[in-house]
Amino acid sequence: MPQDPSPRSSPSSLLIPEPRAGRARYAACALLAACFLLLLLSGEPLLSVTHRTCTQLAALQLGVLLKGCCCLAEEIFHLHSRHRGSLWQVLCACFPPHWQLAVLFVGCSAYLDLQEDNGHSHHLTLTCLCQLLVLALGLQKLSAVEVSELTESSKKNIAHGLAWSYYVGYLKIVLPRLKEYMEEISRANPILRAHRDTWKLHILIPLNCDIWDDVEKADSNIQYLADLPETTLTRAGIKRRVYKHSLYMIRDKDNKPRPCVLEFASPLQTLLAMSQDECAALSREQRLEQALLFYRTLRDILGGSRECAGTYRLIAYEEPAEAESHFLSGLILRHLQQQQREEYMVQEEHMVQEELPTGSSELSLQVSASDLPQPLRSDCP
Repeated sequence: MPQDPSPRSSPSSLLIPEPRAGRARYAACALLAACFLLLLLSGEPLLSVTHRTCTQLAALQLGVLLKGCCCLAEEIFHLHSRHRGSLWQVLCACFPPHWQLAVLFVGCSAYLDLQEDNGHSHHLTLTCLCQLLVLALGLQKLSAVEVSELTESSKKNIAHGLAWSYYVGYLKIVLPRLKEYMEEISRANPILRAHRDTWKLHILIPLNCDIWDDVEKADSNIQYLADLPETTLTRAGIKRRVYKHSLYMIRDKDNKPRPCVLEFASPLQTLLAMSQDECAALSREQRLEQALLFYRTLRDILGGSRECAGTYRLIAYEEPAEAESHFLSGLILRHLQQQQREEYMVQEEHMVQEELPTGSSELSLQVSASDLPQPLRSDCP
């Protein structure tokens, strides 16, 4: 059964950023082909074009090597504190992969350049001068898109760490026990049995990271009912650490109550605090980006977790521009109604499949093409 709605079908129509698909490299290949075509159409001698291309590539590789040398001048002072005294580890950290090939390429290009100019070439020196000038002026810094892609691809952004911590340190512990606890508490609250299809932990993810400690104060249509049984574990040196959920009643416009296990995603408080602290240097735009990535990462983690399947519902949303007194309860009720429809569709499909004959995907009536009576025995002509 579906766990949470896709970004396009969610009530608030959120646009969740998906992983980048490497289109920048495809664009580079297309532009490379266009440049080669222009060079072929220009009519220049192939040998001259090849030599100049190799010279430009050597200049670029020389810039990479010079940048590595500048990084080495800093990292050598952190040889023991950051690299455990390994000089090879320092070299690998300062220079890009396969930097030995870059050294070889630059050396060959310099040799060919000297041969062509009879030993009086200053091209290599001028290249070093230009590359060092670029480094000194800081003109080779990565763009915001490149930094974002690097942190996402290496899974080292803030949101990724927060989502994994939230899952490993909390959700993976409490979610597998949720339905058992709901069954236990439903004995004293018969109304819960009528809403078995929504026996899930509903996790609210406000993208502005503004979390209410008391949900009832956020919306008067949300009323606290009871606490679910506690999960008690000895964890990280803490004896009898307690984990528990709160059960609420959500009232609609007709004042009909709907039970719901509800809570906010607490790691968003960390993002909010970081954006308010100058030391963290997290802007409002970066906070929003990290909140979206937190939702996507948590969705992917829980989607691959077998023990948590069917026990949660992620509700990501943006606060409306104008304050609405019952926005939150209305949002939750829409999710509860959607779960009911999904459960009904799954049950209806399951009942139809049970009624069908084995090996058949649809019912078919076997009607004789003749109006005359047919013999009961199959061996009759």
